[in-house]
Amino acid sequence: MKKLLVASLVAGLLSSAAFAQENNLKIAFADNLSSLDPQLNNYAGDRSAGLFFFDMLVGNYHNQLLPSLATEWKNIDPTTWQFSLREGVKWSDGEPFVAEDVVYSIERIRNVPGSVAPFTGYVRTIDSVTILDPNTLEIKTNVPNPDLPLNLASVPIVSKHATENASSEDFNSGKALVGTGPYTLVSYTPGERIVAQKNPNYWGEAPIWDKVDYTYTANAASRTAALLAGDVDVIDKVSVSDLPKLEKDSKVDVFAYNGLRVFLLQPSFNPKSNDFIKDNAGKPLEKNPLLDVRVREALSLAINRDAIADRILQGGVTVANQWMPEGSIGYNPEIPAIDFDPERAKALLAEAGYPEGFQISVHVPSDRYPLAPETVQAVAQFWTRIGVKTNVEVVPWAVYSSSARKNDYAMSVIAWGNGTGEASYAMVNILATPNAEAGLGASNWGHYSSEKLDGSLKDVTAEFDPAKREAIMQQAAKTVAEEVGVIPLFHYKNIWAAKKGLVVKPLSSDRTVPVMVSKQ
Repeated sequence: MKKLLVASLVAGLLSSAAFAQENNLKIAFADNLSSLDPQLNNYAGDRSAGLFFFDMLVGNYHNQLLPSLATEWKNIDPTTWQFSLREGVKWSDGEPFVAEDVVYSIERIRNVPGSVAPFTGYVRTIDSVTILDPNTLEIKTNVPNPDLPLNLASVPIVSKHATENASSEDFNSGKALVGTGPYTLVSYTPGERIVAQKNPNYWGEAPIWDKVDYTYTANAASRTAALLAGDVDVIDKVSVSDLPKLEKDSKVDVFAYNGLRVFLLQPSFNPKSNDFIKDNAGKPLEKNPLLDVRVREALSLAINRDAIADRILQGGVTVANQWMPEGSIGYNPEIPAIDFDPERAKALLAEAGYPEGFQISVHVPSDRYPLAPETVQAVAQFWTRIGVKTNVEVVPWAVYSSSARKNDYAMSVIAWGNGTGEASYAMVNILATPNAEAGLGASNWGHYSSEKLDGSLKDVTAEFDPAKREAIMQQAAKTVAEEVGVIPLFHYKNIWAAKKGLVVKPLSSDRTVPVMVSKQ
Protein backbone atom coordinates (compact mmCIF):
# COMPACT_ATOMS: atom_id res chain seq x y z
CA MET A 1 0.00 0.00 0.00
CA LYS A 2 2.87 2.39 0.82
CA LYS A 3 4.42 1.70 -2.57
CA LEU A 4 1.10 2.49 -4.26
CA LEU A 5 0.72 5.79 -2.41
CA VAL A 6 4.24 6.83 -3.32
CA ALA A 7 3.61 5.87 -6.95
CA SER A 8 0.39 7.86 -6.99
CA LEU A 9 2.19 10.96 -5.71
CA VAL A 10 4.86 10.56 -8.35
CA ALA A 11 2.19 10.15 -11.03
CA GLY A 12 0.66 13.46 -10.05
CA LEU A 13 3.93 15.17 -10.96
CA LEU A 14 4.24 13.58 -14.38
CA SER A 15 4.40 16.22 -17.09
CA SER A 16 3.42 16.11 -20.73
CA ALA A 17 7.11 16.10 -21.55
CA ALA A 18 7.55 12.84 -19.69
CA PHE A 19 4.91 11.23 -21.88
CA ALA A 20 6.69 12.39 -25.00
CA GLN A 21 9.29 9.70 -24.38
CA GLU A 22 9.54 6.98 -27.00
CA ASN A 23 7.74 4.17 -25.20
CA ASN A 24 4.98 6.12 -23.48
CA LEU A 25 1.47 6.44 -24.91
CA LYS A 26 -1.31 8.98 -24.36
CA ILE A 27 -4.88 8.03 -25.25
CA ALA A 28 -7.97 10.26 -25.08
CA PHE A 29 -11.06 8.06 -24.73
CA ALA A 30 -14.79 8.77 -24.88
CA ASP A 31 -16.47 6.23 -22.56
CA ASN A 32 -16.36 7.30 -18.93
CA LEU A 33 -15.79 4.76 -16.17
CA SER A 34 -18.06 3.92 -13.28
CA SER A 35 -15.27 2.09 -11.41
CA LEU A 36 -11.99 0.24 -11.74
CA ASP A 37 -13.74 -2.80 -10.26
CA PRO A 38 -13.77 -4.97 -13.42
CA GLN A 39 -16.82 -6.92 -12.25
CA LEU A 40 -19.01 -3.99 -11.18
CA ASN A 41 -20.69 -2.77 -14.38
CA ASN A 42 -20.78 -4.16 -17.90
CA TYR A 43 -20.05 -0.79 -19.49
CA ALA A 44 -17.75 -0.19 -22.47
CA GLY A 45 -15.45 2.18 -20.60
CA ASP A 46 -15.18 -0.07 -17.55
CA ARG A 47 -14.41 -3.08 -19.72
CA SER A 48 -11.70 -1.24 -21.63
CA ALA A 49 -10.04 -0.16 -18.38
CA GLY A 50 -10.36 -3.66 -16.98
CA LEU A 51 -8.26 -5.06 -19.84
CA PHE A 52 -5.30 -3.00 -18.61
CA PHE A 53 -5.12 -4.88 -15.33
CA PHE A 54 -7.08 -8.15 -15.51
CA ASP A 55 -7.33 -11.29 -17.62
CA MET A 56 -10.09 -13.77 -18.35
CA LEU A 57 -9.82 -17.54 -18.44
CA VAL A 58 -10.34 -17.39 -22.20
CA GLY A 59 -9.27 -14.74 -24.70
CA ASN A 60 -11.53 -13.56 -27.53
CA TYR A 61 -10.07 -11.95 -30.64
CA HIS A 62 -12.61 -11.36 -33.41
CA ASN A 63 -14.69 -14.28 -32.12
CA GLN A 64 -11.67 -16.58 -32.12
CA LEU A 65 -11.18 -18.09 -28.68
CA LEU A 66 -7.58 -18.11 -27.48
CA PRO A 67 -5.78 -19.33 -24.35
CA SER A 68 -5.43 -16.84 -21.52
CA LEU A 69 -5.41 -17.83 -17.83
CA ALA A 70 -6.68 -21.18 -19.08
CA THR A 71 -4.38 -22.87 -21.60
CA GLU A 72 -6.99 -25.31 -22.85
CA TRP A 73 -10.57 -26.46 -22.23
CA LYS A 74 -12.67 -29.40 -23.28
CA ASN A 75 -16.27 -30.46 -23.13
CA ILE A 76 -16.59 -33.73 -21.21
CA ASP A 77 -20.36 -34.12 -21.58
CA PRO A 78 -23.23 -31.68 -22.32
CA THR A 79 -23.05 -30.14 -18.83
CA THR A 80 -19.40 -30.68 -17.87
CA TRP A 81 -16.29 -28.76 -18.91
CA GLN A 82 -12.66 -29.00 -17.82
CA PHE A 83 -10.27 -26.05 -17.89
CA SER A 84 -6.49 -26.36 -17.53
CA LEU A 85 -4.99 -23.33 -15.79
CA ARG A 86 -1.79 -21.62 -16.85
CA GLU A 87 1.09 -22.33 -14.49
CA GLY A 88 3.53 -19.76 -13.16
CA VAL A 89 1.18 -16.75 -13.36
CA LYS A 90 1.55 -14.17 -10.59
CA TRP A 91 -0.66 -11.39 -9.41
CA SER A 92 0.77 -7.90 -9.59
CA ASP A 93 1.53 -8.04 -5.86
CA GLY A 94 3.71 -11.13 -6.40
CA GLU A 95 1.27 -13.70 -5.04
CA PRO A 96 0.68 -16.79 -7.23
CA PHE A 97 -2.49 -17.14 -9.31
CA VAL A 98 -4.35 -20.22 -8.05
CA ALA A 99 -7.50 -22.16 -8.87
CA GLU A 100 -9.30 -20.71 -5.83
CA ASP A 101 -9.10 -17.28 -7.51
CA VAL A 102 -11.25 -18.52 -10.40
CA VAL A 103 -13.83 -20.14 -8.12
CA TYR A 104 -14.04 -16.94 -6.10
CA SER A 105 -14.28 -14.69 -9.19
CA ILE A 106 -17.22 -16.58 -10.66
CA GLU A 107 -19.07 -16.49 -7.36
CA ARG A 108 -18.31 -12.81 -6.74
CA ILE A 109 -19.65 -11.74 -10.11
CA ARG A 110 -23.13 -12.89 -9.06
CA ASN A 111 -23.23 -10.57 -6.05
CA VAL A 112 -21.21 -7.41 -6.63
CA PRO A 113 -22.77 -4.70 -4.44
CA GLY A 114 -23.95 -1.63 -6.30
CA SER A 115 -23.92 -3.12 -9.78
CA VAL A 116 -26.45 -1.54 -12.16
CA ALA A 117 -25.28 -3.40 -15.29
CA PRO A 118 -24.20 -6.80 -13.95
CA PHE A 119 -22.11 -9.45 -15.66
CA THR A 120 -24.41 -12.18 -14.36
CA GLY A 121 -25.58 -13.17 -17.85
CA TYR A 122 -22.14 -14.68 -18.51
CA VAL A 123 -22.27 -17.03 -15.52
CA ARG A 124 -26.01 -17.72 -15.41
CA THR A 125 -25.63 -21.33 -16.57
CA ILE A 126 -22.80 -22.22 -14.16
CA ASP A 127 -23.99 -24.58 -11.45
CA SER A 128 -20.68 -25.40 -9.77
CA VAL A 129 -16.93 -24.93 -10.08
CA THR A 130 -14.77 -27.71 -8.61
CA ILE A 131 -10.99 -27.80 -8.23
CA LEU A 132 -9.86 -31.25 -9.43
CA ASP A 133 -6.19 -30.46 -8.84
CA PRO A 134 -4.16 -27.24 -8.52
CA ASN A 135 -4.23 -26.69 -12.29
CA THR A 136 -7.56 -28.19 -13.33
CA LEU A 137 -11.10 -26.91 -12.87
CA GLU A 138 -14.35 -28.71 -13.55
CA ILE A 139 -17.31 -26.48 -14.35
CA LYS A 140 -20.79 -27.96 -14.26
CA THR A 141 -23.64 -26.11 -15.98
CA ASN A 142 -27.32 -26.33 -15.09
CA VAL A 143 -28.17 -26.73 -18.78
CA PRO A 144 -25.99 -27.67 -21.75
CA ASN A 145 -24.07 -24.56 -22.75
CA PRO A 146 -21.81 -24.72 -25.81
CA ASP A 147 -21.02 -21.02 -25.31
CA LEU A 148 -19.44 -21.42 -21.89
CA PRO A 149 -15.85 -20.68 -23.07
CA LEU A 150 -17.16 -17.66 -25.01
CA ASN A 151 -19.06 -16.48 -21.92
CA LEU A 152 -15.94 -16.83 -19.78
CA ALA A 153 -14.04 -14.65 -22.24
CA SER A 154 -16.03 -11.78 -20.66
CA VAL A 155 -15.53 -12.69 -16.98
CA PRO A 156 -12.57 -10.83 -15.40
CA ILE A 157 -10.66 -12.94 -12.90
CA VAL A 158 -9.84 -11.12 -9.66
CA SER A 159 -7.61 -12.20 -6.81
CA LYS A 160 -9.32 -13.75 -3.83
CA HIS A 161 -6.69 -12.60 -1.34
CA ALA A 162 -6.86 -8.93 -2.41
CA THR A 163 -10.60 -8.71 -3.09
CA GLU A 164 -12.41 -10.92 -0.59
CA ASN A 165 -13.02 -8.20 1.98
CA ALA A 166 -12.79 -5.25 -0.41
CA SER A 167 -15.41 -2.88 -1.78
CA SER A 168 -15.53 -1.56 -5.32
CA GLU A 169 -14.09 1.70 -3.96
CA ASP A 170 -11.02 -0.24 -2.88
CA PHE A 171 -10.33 -0.88 -6.57
CA ASN A 172 -10.45 2.84 -7.29
CA SER A 173 -7.98 3.57 -4.50
CA GLY A 174 -5.68 0.83 -5.77
CA LYS A 175 -5.94 -1.27 -2.60
CA ALA A 176 -7.79 -4.11 -4.34
CA LEU A 177 -6.55 -3.47 -7.87
CA VAL A 178 -4.31 -6.52 -8.01
CA GLY A 179 -4.39 -8.16 -11.42
CA THR A 180 -2.59 -10.52 -13.77
CA GLY A 181 -2.88 -8.18 -16.77
CA PRO A 182 -0.22 -6.35 -18.79
CA TYR A 183 -0.33 -3.14 -16.73
CA THR A 184 -0.40 -2.05 -13.11
CA LEU A 185 -1.98 1.06 -11.69
CA VAL A 186 0.05 4.18 -11.01
CA SER A 187 -2.89 6.49 -10.27
CA TYR A 188 -6.59 6.92 -10.93
CA THR A 189 -8.53 10.17 -10.87
CA PRO A 190 -12.26 9.38 -11.29
CA GLY A 191 -13.81 11.20 -14.20
CA GLU A 192 -10.38 12.30 -15.42
CA ARG A 193 -7.62 9.77 -16.07
CA ILE A 194 -5.80 6.52 -15.43
CA VAL A 195 -2.02 6.34 -15.40
CA ALA A 196 -0.69 2.80 -15.78
CA GLN A 197 2.74 1.24 -16.16
CA LYS A 198 4.02 -1.97 -17.68
CA ASN A 199 3.66 -5.02 -15.44
CA PRO A 200 7.19 -6.50 -15.33
CA ASN A 201 5.81 -9.85 -14.17
CA TYR A 202 3.17 -10.18 -16.88
CA TRP A 203 2.90 -13.80 -18.04
CA GLY A 204 2.19 -12.90 -21.69
CA GLU A 205 4.00 -10.97 -24.37
CA ALA A 206 5.52 -7.84 -22.87
CA PRO A 207 3.57 -4.65 -23.66
CA ILE A 208 5.11 -2.24 -26.17
CA TRP A 209 4.33 0.78 -24.01
CA ASP A 210 6.14 1.40 -20.74
CA LYS A 211 3.60 3.86 -19.41
CA VAL A 212 0.11 4.87 -20.54
CA ASP A 213 -1.85 8.04 -19.79
CA TYR A 214 -5.52 7.21 -20.41
CA THR A 215 -7.53 10.44 -20.30
CA TYR A 216 -11.30 10.73 -20.29
CA THR A 217 -12.36 13.36 -22.83
CA ALA A 218 -16.12 13.30 -23.33
CA ASN A 219 -16.29 15.88 -26.11
CA ALA A 220 -15.36 14.53 -29.55
CA ALA A 221 -14.15 17.89 -30.81
CA SER A 222 -11.86 18.18 -27.78
CA ARG A 223 -10.39 14.75 -28.50
CA THR A 224 -9.70 15.75 -32.09
CA ALA A 225 -8.16 19.05 -31.01
CA ALA A 226 -5.90 17.26 -28.51
CA LEU A 227 -4.64 14.90 -31.21
CA LEU A 228 -4.00 17.65 -33.74
CA ALA A 229 -2.18 19.68 -31.10
CA GLY A 230 0.06 16.73 -30.29
CA ASP A 231 -1.18 16.51 -26.71
CA VAL A 232 -2.28 12.87 -27.16
CA ASP A 233 -1.22 10.04 -29.44
CA VAL A 234 -4.53 8.24 -30.03
CA ILE A 235 -8.23 9.13 -29.84
CA ASP A 236 -11.27 6.87 -30.10
CA LYS A 237 -14.87 7.35 -31.27
CA VAL A 238 -13.84 9.99 -33.77
CA SER A 239 -16.71 12.31 -34.65
CA VAL A 240 -17.78 11.95 -38.26
CA SER A 241 -17.83 15.73 -38.52
CA ASP A 242 -14.08 15.72 -37.77
CA LEU A 243 -13.18 13.01 -40.29
CA PRO A 244 -12.49 15.29 -43.28
CA LYS A 245 -10.15 17.46 -41.21
CA LEU A 246 -8.29 14.45 -39.80
CA GLU A 247 -8.01 12.66 -43.12
CA LYS A 248 -6.41 15.74 -44.70
CA ASP A 249 -3.86 16.22 -41.92
CA SER A 250 -0.47 14.73 -42.77
CA LYS A 251 0.43 14.31 -39.11
CA VAL A 252 -2.29 11.75 -38.33
CA ASP A 253 -3.86 8.58 -39.69
CA VAL A 254 -7.48 7.48 -39.40
CA PHE A 255 -8.46 3.85 -38.75
CA ALA A 256 -12.12 3.00 -39.47
CA TYR A 257 -13.69 -0.44 -39.11
CA ASN A 258 -17.26 -1.70 -39.38
CA GLY A 259 -18.45 -2.27 -35.83
CA LEU A 260 -20.76 -4.51 -33.85
CA ARG A 261 -22.44 -1.82 -31.75
CA VAL A 262 -26.10 -1.32 -32.65
CA PHE A 263 -28.16 1.77 -31.83
CA LEU A 264 -31.62 0.66 -30.63
CA LEU A 265 -34.80 2.28 -29.38
CA GLN A 266 -36.40 0.24 -26.59
CA PRO A 267 -40.20 0.70 -26.31
CA SER A 268 -41.64 0.24 -22.83
CA PHE A 269 -43.83 -2.84 -22.45
CA ASN A 270 -45.10 -1.71 -19.06
CA PRO A 271 -48.92 -2.07 -19.11
CA LYS A 272 -49.37 0.64 -16.49
CA SER A 273 -50.02 4.29 -17.27
CA ASN A 274 -46.80 6.15 -18.03
CA ASP A 275 -46.18 9.83 -17.36
CA PHE A 276 -44.30 10.02 -20.66
CA ILE A 277 -47.17 8.81 -22.89
CA LYS A 278 -50.20 11.09 -23.10
CA ASP A 279 -53.15 11.80 -25.32
CA ASN A 280 -53.24 14.94 -27.44
CA ALA A 281 -54.87 16.85 -24.59
CA GLY A 282 -51.89 16.09 -22.36
CA LYS A 283 -53.64 13.51 -20.17
CA PRO A 284 -51.95 10.15 -19.40
CA LEU A 285 -53.31 7.29 -21.49
CA GLU A 286 -54.92 4.50 -19.50
CA LYS A 287 -53.37 1.87 -21.77
CA ASN A 288 -49.82 1.91 -23.06
CA PRO A 289 -50.13 2.17 -26.89
CA LEU A 290 -46.65 0.65 -27.28
CA LEU A 291 -48.08 -2.72 -26.24
CA ASP A 292 -49.72 -2.89 -29.68
CA VAL A 293 -47.32 -4.28 -32.29
CA ARG A 294 -49.02 -2.09 -34.94
CA VAL A 295 -47.97 1.02 -33.04
CA ARG A 296 -44.39 -0.20 -32.66
CA GLU A 297 -44.25 -1.09 -36.36
CA ALA A 298 -45.67 2.33 -37.25
CA LEU A 299 -42.95 4.07 -35.26
CA SER A 300 -40.29 1.95 -36.97
CA LEU A 301 -41.66 2.59 -40.48
CA ALA A 302 -41.82 6.33 -39.83
CA ILE A 303 -38.03 6.63 -39.44
CA ASN A 304 -35.89 7.46 -42.48
CA ARG A 305 -32.77 5.54 -41.46
CA ASP A 306 -30.84 6.40 -44.61
CA ALA A 307 -31.34 10.11 -43.99
CA ILE A 308 -30.11 9.78 -40.39
CA ALA A 309 -27.07 7.75 -41.49
CA ASP A 310 -26.14 10.23 -44.23
CA ARG A 311 -27.03 13.61 -42.74
CA ILE A 312 -26.40 13.16 -39.03
CA LEU A 313 -23.87 10.31 -38.81
CA GLN A 314 -22.29 11.32 -42.16
CA GLY A 315 -21.45 7.81 -43.22
CA GLY A 316 -20.06 6.78 -39.85
CA VAL A 317 -22.67 4.03 -39.49
CA THR A 318 -24.40 1.30 -41.48
CA VAL A 319 -28.21 1.16 -41.49
CA ALA A 320 -29.62 -1.68 -39.36
CA ASN A 321 -32.69 -3.89 -39.67
CA GLN A 322 -31.72 -6.21 -36.77
CA TRP A 323 -29.36 -6.15 -33.83
CA MET A 324 -26.46 -8.01 -35.49
CA PRO A 325 -24.57 -6.53 -38.46
CA GLU A 326 -24.17 -8.29 -41.78
CA GLY A 327 -21.51 -10.99 -41.72
CA SER A 328 -21.74 -11.68 -37.98
CA ILE A 329 -22.87 -14.91 -36.33
CA GLY A 330 -26.65 -14.89 -36.08
CA TYR A 331 -27.31 -12.20 -38.69
CA ASN A 332 -30.38 -13.21 -40.70
CA PRO A 333 -30.02 -12.24 -44.40
CA GLU A 334 -33.69 -13.06 -45.04
CA ILE A 335 -34.95 -10.17 -42.91
CA PRO A 336 -35.80 -7.34 -45.33
CA ALA A 337 -34.66 -3.77 -44.93
CA ILE A 338 -37.11 -1.67 -42.91
CA ASP A 339 -38.95 0.59 -45.33
CA PHE A 340 -39.39 4.29 -44.77
CA ASP A 341 -43.16 4.40 -45.23
CA PRO A 342 -44.91 7.19 -43.29
CA GLU A 343 -48.25 6.57 -45.04
CA ARG A 344 -48.27 2.94 -43.96
CA ALA A 345 -47.26 4.12 -40.48
CA LYS A 346 -50.29 6.43 -40.29
CA ALA A 347 -52.57 3.59 -41.43
CA LEU A 348 -51.22 1.27 -38.74
CA LEU A 349 -51.79 3.90 -36.05
CA ALA A 350 -55.38 4.27 -37.21
CA GLU A 351 -55.88 0.48 -37.18
CA ALA A 352 -54.57 0.41 -33.61
CA GLY A 353 -57.09 3.05 -32.54
CA TYR A 354 -54.86 6.15 -32.67
CA PRO A 355 -55.89 7.93 -35.87
CA GLU A 356 -54.91 11.27 -34.33
CA GLY A 357 -51.77 9.88 -32.74
CA PHE A 358 -50.65 10.68 -29.18
CA GLN A 359 -47.78 12.34 -27.31
CA ILE A 360 -44.59 10.60 -26.20
CA SER A 361 -41.28 11.56 -24.60
CA VAL A 362 -38.07 9.78 -25.61
CA HIS A 363 -35.17 9.80 -23.15
CA VAL A 364 -31.56 9.76 -24.33
CA PRO A 365 -28.27 10.15 -22.45
CA SER A 366 -26.37 13.35 -23.14
CA ASP A 367 -22.91 11.92 -22.56
CA ARG A 368 -22.85 8.29 -23.66
CA TYR A 369 -23.34 7.47 -27.34
CA PRO A 370 -21.93 9.47 -30.29
CA LEU A 371 -24.54 11.83 -31.77
CA ALA A 372 -27.32 10.08 -29.83
CA PRO A 373 -29.25 13.27 -28.91
CA GLU A 374 -29.07 14.50 -32.51
CA THR A 375 -30.26 11.10 -33.76
CA VAL A 376 -33.21 11.05 -31.39
CA GLN A 377 -34.14 14.62 -32.34
CA ALA A 378 -34.40 13.44 -35.95
CA VAL A 379 -36.52 10.45 -34.89
CA ALA A 380 -38.80 12.85 -33.02
CA GLN A 381 -39.35 14.86 -36.18
CA PHE A 382 -40.24 11.76 -38.17
CA TRP A 383 -42.69 10.59 -35.51
CA THR A 384 -44.30 14.01 -35.18
CA ARG A 385 -45.00 13.97 -38.92
CA ILE A 386 -47.20 10.86 -38.53
CA GLY A 387 -49.11 12.36 -35.60
CA VAL A 388 -47.05 11.05 -32.68
CA LYS A 389 -45.97 14.33 -31.13
CA THR A 390 -42.55 13.59 -29.69
CA ASN A 391 -40.56 15.36 -27.01
CA VAL A 392 -36.88 14.55 -26.46
CA GLU A 393 -35.49 14.52 -22.92
CA VAL A 394 -31.69 14.63 -22.86
CA VAL A 395 -30.30 13.66 -19.44
CA PRO A 396 -26.89 12.79 -17.97
CA TRP A 397 -25.95 9.12 -18.07
CA ALA A 398 -25.93 8.77 -14.29
CA VAL A 399 -29.59 9.81 -14.15
CA TYR A 400 -30.56 8.09 -17.37
CA SER A 401 -29.17 4.65 -16.56
CA SER A 402 -30.88 4.51 -13.17
CA SER A 403 -34.32 5.36 -14.54
CA ALA A 404 -33.98 3.35 -17.75
CA ARG A 405 -33.14 0.12 -15.95
CA LYS A 406 -36.30 0.53 -13.82
CA ASN A 407 -38.40 0.87 -16.99
CA ASP A 408 -39.51 4.36 -15.96
CA TYR A 409 -39.28 5.75 -19.50
CA ALA A 410 -41.75 5.28 -22.35
CA MET A 411 -38.95 4.97 -24.89
CA SER A 412 -35.29 4.52 -24.02
CA VAL A 413 -32.12 4.32 -26.09
CA ILE A 414 -29.26 1.86 -25.91
CA ALA A 415 -26.19 1.34 -28.09
CA TRP A 416 -25.46 -2.33 -27.49
CA GLY A 417 -21.94 -3.57 -28.17
CA ASN A 418 -22.57 -7.22 -29.22
CA GLY A 419 -19.13 -7.79 -27.75
CA THR A 420 -18.97 -11.58 -28.14
CA GLY A 421 -19.55 -11.32 -31.89
CA GLU A 422 -22.62 -13.53 -31.94
CA ALA A 423 -26.35 -12.96 -31.54
CA SER A 424 -26.88 -14.91 -28.32
CA TYR A 425 -25.10 -12.21 -26.28
CA ALA A 426 -27.90 -9.71 -26.89
CA MET A 427 -30.52 -12.46 -26.55
CA VAL A 428 -29.37 -12.99 -22.97
CA ASN A 429 -28.88 -9.35 -22.00
CA ILE A 430 -31.23 -7.03 -23.88
CA LEU A 431 -33.96 -9.30 -25.32
CA ALA A 432 -34.67 -12.03 -22.77
CA THR A 433 -37.53 -11.53 -20.34
CA PRO A 434 -35.89 -9.78 -17.36
CA ASN A 435 -35.07 -12.16 -14.53
CA ALA A 436 -32.28 -10.92 -12.25
CA GLU A 437 -32.02 -14.21 -10.39
CA ALA A 438 -31.45 -16.10 -13.65
CA GLY A 439 -29.09 -13.44 -15.02
CA LEU A 440 -31.40 -12.59 -17.92
CA GLY A 441 -32.42 -9.26 -19.44
CA ALA A 442 -30.03 -7.11 -17.41
CA SER A 443 -30.15 -4.37 -20.06
CA ASN A 444 -33.66 -5.07 -21.35
CA TRP A 445 -34.78 -1.63 -20.25
CA GLY A 446 -38.14 -1.72 -22.00
CA HIS A 447 -38.99 -5.13 -20.45
CA TYR A 448 -39.75 -6.72 -23.81
CA SER A 449 -40.98 -10.26 -23.14
CA SER A 450 -41.47 -12.87 -25.86
CA GLU A 451 -42.19 -16.56 -25.41
CA LYS A 452 -40.71 -17.21 -28.85
CA LEU A 453 -37.49 -15.33 -28.12
CA ASP A 454 -37.11 -16.94 -24.71
CA GLY A 455 -37.70 -20.33 -26.33
CA SER A 456 -35.01 -19.65 -28.92
CA LEU A 457 -32.61 -18.64 -26.16
CA LYS A 458 -33.29 -21.88 -24.33
CA ASP A 459 -32.71 -23.85 -27.53
CA VAL A 460 -29.52 -22.06 -28.56
CA THR A 461 -28.09 -22.45 -25.08
CA ALA A 462 -28.41 -26.24 -25.38
CA GLU A 463 -27.32 -26.68 -29.00
CA PHE A 464 -23.67 -27.59 -29.66
CA ASP A 465 -23.79 -27.86 -33.46
CA PRO A 466 -22.59 -24.49 -34.90
CA ALA A 467 -24.86 -24.54 -37.96
CA LYS A 468 -27.93 -25.42 -35.93
CA ARG A 469 -27.04 -22.78 -33.34
CA GLU A 470 -26.82 -20.09 -35.99
CA ALA A 471 -30.17 -21.15 -37.47
CA ILE A 472 -31.78 -20.76 -34.04
CA MET A 473 -30.26 -17.29 -33.62
CA GLN A 474 -31.45 -16.29 -37.08
CA GLN A 475 -34.96 -17.41 -36.16
CA ALA A 476 -34.70 -15.30 -33.00
CA ALA A 477 -33.76 -12.28 -35.13
CA LYS A 478 -36.87 -12.90 -37.25
CA THR A 479 -39.03 -13.12 -34.12
CA VAL A 480 -37.79 -9.81 -32.75
CA ALA A 481 -38.22 -8.16 -36.15
CA GLU A 482 -41.82 -9.42 -36.47
CA GLU A 483 -42.70 -8.44 -32.91
CA VAL A 484 -40.78 -5.14 -33.14
CA GLY A 485 -39.39 -5.90 -29.70
CA VAL A 486 -36.76 -3.22 -30.29
CA ILE A 487 -36.39 -0.63 -33.05
CA PRO A 488 -32.91 -0.85 -34.63
CA LEU A 489 -31.52 2.20 -36.41
CA PHE A 490 -27.85 1.64 -37.29
CA HIS A 491 -24.53 -0.01 -36.44
CA TYR A 492 -21.70 2.34 -35.54
CA LYS A 493 -18.41 2.13 -37.35
CA ASN A 494 -15.44 2.05 -34.99
CA ILE A 495 -13.15 4.97 -35.81
CA TRP A 496 -9.82 5.77 -34.19
CA ALA A 497 -7.19 8.33 -35.15
CA ALA A 498 -3.52 8.33 -34.21
CA LYS A 499 -0.43 10.36 -34.82
CA LYS A 500 1.59 9.35 -37.86
CA GLY A 501 3.76 6.32 -37.21
CA LEU A 502 1.21 4.48 -35.05
CA VAL A 503 -1.21 1.76 -36.14
CA VAL A 504 -4.52 0.95 -34.43
CA LYS A 505 -5.94 -2.56 -34.88
CA PRO A 506 -9.19 -3.22 -33.00
CA LEU A 507 -10.10 -6.05 -30.71
CA SER A 508 -13.37 -7.88 -31.40
CA SER A 509 -15.43 -4.93 -30.23
CA ASP A 510 -15.03 -1.21 -29.64
CA ARG A 511 -12.70 -1.42 -26.67
CA THR A 512 -9.80 1.04 -26.59
CA VAL A 513 -6.68 -0.34 -24.92
CA PRO A 514 -2.90 0.08 -25.37
CA VAL A 515 -2.40 -3.40 -26.84
CA MET A 516 -4.31 -2.24 -29.94
CA VAL A 517 -1.68 0.40 -30.70
CA SER A 518 1.64 -0.50 -32.32
CA LYS A 519 4.42 1.26 -34.14
CA GLN A 520 4.79 1.15 -37.90
